[in-house]
Amino acid sequence: MTIVPVALGGRSYDIRIEAGALDRAGELLSPFIKRGRAIVITDRHVADLWLARLEAALAATGVQVEPIILPPGESTKSWSQLEALTDRLLELGVERADAIIALGGGVMGDLVGFAAAILKRGCDFIQIPTSLLAQVDSSVGGKTAINSKAGKNLIGAFHQPVHVLIDPNVLDTLPPRELRAGYAEVIKYGVISDRGFFDWCLANGAALLAGDADARRVAIAKSVAAKAEIVAADERETLDRRALLNLGHTFGHALEAEMGFSSALLHGEAVAVGMVLALRYSARIGMGPLGDADELARHFKAMDMAYDLASAGIRARGETLVHHMLHDKKMAGGKLPFILCHGIGDARVEKGVELADVAAFLDAEQL
Repeated sequence: MTIVPVALGGRSYDIRIEAGALDRAGELLSPFIKRGRAIVITDRHVADLWLARLEAALAATGVQVEPIILPPGESTKSWSQLEALTDRLLELGVERADAIIALGGGVMGDLVGFAAAILKRGCDFIQIPTSLLAQVDSSVGGKTAINSKAGKNLIGAFHQPVHVLIDPNVLDTLPPRELRAGYAEVIKYGVISDRGFFDWCLANGAALLAGDADARRVAIAKSVAAKAEIVAADERETLDRRALLNLGHTFGHALEAEMGFSSALLHGEAVAVGMVLALRYSARIGMGPLGDADELARHFKAMDMAYDLASAGIRARGETLVHHMLHDKKMAGGKLPFILCHGIGDARVEKGVELADVAAFLDAEQL
């Protein structure tokens, strides 16, 4: 068992990482369940796998569960589903301090967190992430959102959970493709600022994906500790510190937009390709060695992951991909900051990047 604190003053909370935690949820979450009732929001796929186990664990401590089951997939992060969810929560008479639990991957965490942020001007919520991507990244830090026609995660709020409960055992049922997509967010922390952890990923990534419990525990604990430290220092991304977590995302979100935010390209897959592109672009402008990009791409290829535009199924003009970037939340004064690398373990925010050059680079990547 590992507990990682997120130090945010009055909004501080703990991330608890414990194998078998789902079956102890009643006991472990009792400090946050004040009225003997928990509203558990999940999707159909996760409900089939884990809802009954969670309900039994909560019932064992006398907690009544009100389940809300939503459709799976990125399209659930929408205005229509947000409206339906908030209407249902109001019908249930939810109060601000009630236990609203997001059980699922990043989609559930983002949607439920945003609903909790705006319902009655802010309700408590708990994250129980069931995907590797959500366990190591999206469940921590309080970024909540839905998508719009203009782009991904453009409508949202910062709203911290009161607790994050991570059970690595639930990854045993995760489809291999989603597990690999989540792994991109693991190795990201090494590329940002920890060459030693990057090397650990090179040595242990295959074991992690194959189900090695120790490798998964180390990867989750290391990732959330790294993110918790950054979030505590720069909660709302007003400094450059938290922006580093967007490594690979500016390119990646453009690729997702080009694919219509569909299952044709998962978020983690887009981030993996986006990181390689960020390293390759860094080399293009003389910032970092091209060998680092090649090393990361070789590793992703060995992990049976997308590692370039072709393997991600992308064929589009650079100008088109850059146009998708214009809706990026980080755009300021007509300039879009990019997270680039002086080398693996040394990511930095660069604010002078010319988008025309990025478009030319993306065209060259497809020759």
